[in-house]
Parts: sequence; structure tokens; C-alpha cells
Amino acid sequence: MSKIKNYLIIIFALLYTNSFGQISEEITLKASYNYGKSVAVFGGSVSVIPASDSAKEMWKERLGMTITNYGVGGAGFSSLQGKSLQQQVDGAGVFDIYILWASTNDYTNKREVGSYTDYSEFDGFDENKLITQAGGINYCIKKIYELNPKAQIYFFTSSKAFNDRGAYDPFAENGMQAHVAMQKRICELHGIPYLDQFTLGGYSLYNKDLYYTDPIHMNEAGYKKLGELQVAFLAWPK
Repeated sequence: MSKIKNYLIIIFALLYTNSFGQISEEITLKASYNYGKSVAVFGGSVSVIPASDSAKEMWKERLGMTITNYGVGGAGFSSLQGKSLQQQVDGAGVFDIYILWASTNDYTNKREVGSYTDYSEFDGFDENKLITQAGGINYCIKKIYELNPKAQIYFFTSSKAFNDRGAYDPFAENGMQAHVAMQKRICELHGIPYLDQFTLGGYSLYNKDLYYTDPIHMNEAGYKKLGELQVAFLAWPK
């Protein structure tokens, strides 16, 4: 009898702890400055494919966000790359939060990384530099602040891909890490918080088959894993 009683006490304790943890998390997330905000998302296919909804649904459920997605498959920051993020931002309205979600397209299509000064006050906003990734990022940031001077901009860096070594090896010569490093450098110039998905995502050759549906695009499980990072970042950006 005492064994059954002890067993029931343990079960009750576990259920109570789990329920308390969920309630505590909900209270914490609702205390976020970003709770309930309107969000615009710009990016390539990684931000718009159906599987990516599993991450964005987490933003809605846990942070009460309303989301408008301007992303288009094949897009990059370079003006040469598909319906670029420059074009996407040009067509945007006013939101509380703007998320620039970097794809792998500038890297895989060999668009020039450029300099953090491309299309900035340092070169007189030289439109010839809009063909570089850096110039495109600076354009998007400038345009968003023109749309909404009170906007909060966040940046999600490119995630790892597995179509070649440079797409996942941070030490490979001429790899995607150069694009990611430039993304972060420009964010630091403008004081924009960024989520380093390339480094923090936790994807590797050893687990990619669990989380990727092809060498570039994640499956639903991959986006749920990424979504946990994104929710934590959006709740308390650093």
C-alpha cells in the first residue's frame, strides 16, 4: 500500500511541476516587450516554405504575434538575387517589428559579400553597391526606418546548409561564414539585435537527416528546433 501511495505522490509531483513550468513560461513570455506585436518577415524560401510555418506558429502561440510574410523563394539581399529583400521591403507597410531573415541564396549564387560601408553614409549611398549582400542589407535597414522611424528591426542570420562544405564549415575558405560575418557586422553598425542561426542552430552532418528535407531546406522538425531559438530571442532580444 505504501508503495502505491509513494508512486501516486511522485506522479502528482511530476504533473504539478510540469504544469507549474508551463504556467511560469507563459507568464514570462507575456511579460516580453514584444508580446502581441505585429511582425513583417522578409526572406527567401527558408522563411516562406510550408515547413517554416511550424516555427512562425510558435511565435503566434507563445508571443501573441501577428505575422505578415513578404518572403519569396530564391530571394537574397543582392539586387541581382530574385525578388530581392530590397524589393520586398519596398512593398511593405507599417509594422511594430521587421525581421530580415537571411537565406543562403546570396552565397549559393555567388553574390558578392561586399563591405559594411556599401550603400551607406560612408559611400554616399552608392546605388552601384546594391548588387552586394552588404549593400542590400543596408538598403533594407534604411528603407524600413523611412517607413517607420520607430520600427524594431531584428536579423536572423543564414542557417547552415549542406550543399557544399563552405555552406556548413565555419572555417572553409570562401564559405558562407563570410556572408554571415558581414550580416552580423552590419547589424552591429546599426545597433540591430541578431540571432546567429548559423552558429546556434545546432545542425551538423550528423543530424541533418533528422532536420533537413534537402541540403538547404529544413523539415518541420528542423523548424521546430529553430523556432525554440527564435521564440527565446524574440521574447528577450540581446
